Amino acid sequence: MSNPSTTRILVCDDERGLREMLRVLLRRAGHDVVVVEGVRQALGRLASDAPYDAVVTDLMMPDGTGLEVLAAARERSEATQVVVITAFAATDRAVEAMRLGAYDFLEKPFKNDVLLATLDKALEKRAIVAENRVLRDRVSGRDTGILGLSAGMEKLRGLIARAADAPTSVLITGESGTGKELVARAFHTQSSRRERGFVTINCGALPEQLMESELFGHEKGAFTGAAGRKDGLFRAADGGTLFLDEIGELPLPLQVKLLRALQERKVRAVGGEREVPIDVRVVAATNRELEREVKEGRFREDLFYRLNVIRVELPPLRERPEDIALLAQHLLEKHCAYQHRSLRFSQESLRWLAAQPFPGNVRELENVVERAVALGAGPVIEPDDLGGRSVDVPSVSHTLPADLPDGFDLDGHLAEIEKKVLLQALAQCGGVRKRAAKLLGMTFRSYRYRLAKYGLGDDGDEEGD
Repeated sequence: MSNPSTTRILVCDDERGLREMLRVLLRRAGHDVVVVEGVRQALGRLASDAPYDAVVTDLMMPDGTGLEVLAAARERSEATQVVVITAFAATDRAVEAMRLGAYDFLEKPFKNDVLLATLDKALEKRAIVAENRVLRDRVSGRDTGILGLSAGMEKLRGLIARAADAPTSVLITGESGTGKELVARAFHTQSSRRERGFVTINCGALPEQLMESELFGHEKGAFTGAAGRKDGLFRAADGGTLFLDEIGELPLPLQVKLLRALQERKVRAVGGEREVPIDVRVVAATNRELEREVKEGRFREDLFYRLNVIRVELPPLRERPEDIALLAQHLLEKHCAYQHRSLRFSQESLRWLAAQPFPGNVRELENVVERAVALGAGPVIEPDDLGGRSVDVPSVSHTLPADLPDGFDLDGHLAEIEKKVLLQALAQCGGVRKRAAKLLGMTFRSYRYRLAKYGLGDDGDEEGD
């Protein structure tokens, strides 16, 4: 059976009463629901939001038909299941919707339990389609390896799928340890270039002269120690992808030469006299704020705009705590296989992990899991096995000073208490925000808004909560 706590459903109907009834019915069943009143709004949602698990749409509406909604939903994600609701007079068109890929259609008026049962079966099919897609991607070598249940990760996977084959440059930004190289590889493996090379270089790892030779190659005798000819990484990546990690570390003189290579799609080796055409997709990454580097004269503005065609900003792990348990489980399986051990997390340890800020992001999480596998007595990993870190599960206790000073910041003090309560509830509920909201006696929408207010999560879509 599907798990309704993680399902997102779009409802499209021009009848306000039916729309509101479906909102209440589906939310009571545990689904996240977004309601829209027509085809135009539905198409906007499908284009901008992360893919929905299911869509319930009326067939005939003043601004279009449910067939348009069906086509857009299926184009956005083949796993999305569409249920069409229709009046008796339109059953011929409902049959047409089935032919075009709808899961089922229901005639008005329908019974609530019939709709819920139909949706449940549709979501079961959605899970099977999604699993088949993962298996197909693994077999074809196109699995992105990007794990996460959060809306941010869903949007990231959608962006990669849409932009993977574009020839334009990609700039990936984010804190250290957020997985920038993994995302760069995903752009490559999802593209038609995947049969050719994925070549990487750290732009801060070599002196300027050696970096130029690494990128563009050199001729024999071009400089001291150049005993032979070398092609360089641009030519090695011809037809494939060149990943320039830590692009913000590249010296200014090399930035000029890189810009020329990107503009002209040609490279000239050090000491060479001719330019060689290249077909390379460049993906760059940095944990620096390049806009600031441009303002302060450390990075060329023209190169920044040349690289910043498709921008991917990776959120830190602390802003997507709902992904931590899934990532930790994946890392546990990886390191158990490597160390020939068989371990599992206790629920307490997963709650503990979900409450940590992880300033080192996924890289730090992996270090914690690897150490637990190496040192844990087993077979169950408890919070003590994940220790050795200075951060504990947040506590609600927040004492007042003995004497309040003049100008005491009451709002700031109360905000700090609220922040700790939100995090402690999230920790107790294993990182599941819906459970944390219920624990605190508030709506999911209110809880998610408060997390976002303190920079602890994505506020997301107001209607969709």
